Amino acid sequence: MDVVGLLVVAFAAGMLGGMVGVGGGVLFVPGLVVLMDLTQLEAEATSLVAVVAVGAVGAWRQHGYGNLRPRDALTIGLLSPVGVAIGVVAANEMPERTLELLFAGLSLYIAAGLARRALQDPGRPSPARSPR
Repeated sequence: MDVVGLLVVAFAAGMLGGMVGVGGGVLFVPGLVVLMDLTQLEAEATSLVAVVAVGAVGAWRQHGYGNLRPRDALTIGLLSPVGVAIGVVAANEMPERTLELLFAGLSLYIAAGLARRALQDPGRPSPARSPR
């Protein structure tokens, strides 16, 4: 089940991530915890490496469609490593249960926001989205 499970997690997360634009970690982490029996911390660390490849392929393909915003990507790319470094230290200091609950809470928060946007009147512009 290890190799098959990893293939299922990788394919499903890659496919869904590319299709709906979610960060790979949102899908990788639960898949690795539930299907591969990794700890939350192991799944998060593994996901951080996997997301590099997924993000590169997704950005390359989206650039071909004209959807990439290089200035925004550069800003995020330059500032994110500081947050990641701090987050890794914090994650290693927290109990496993706390990490699980924080990840579950973040997942629910994101899901609620996506559901709210999806159910919004299509004729009404989203207040969170500004014109380019």
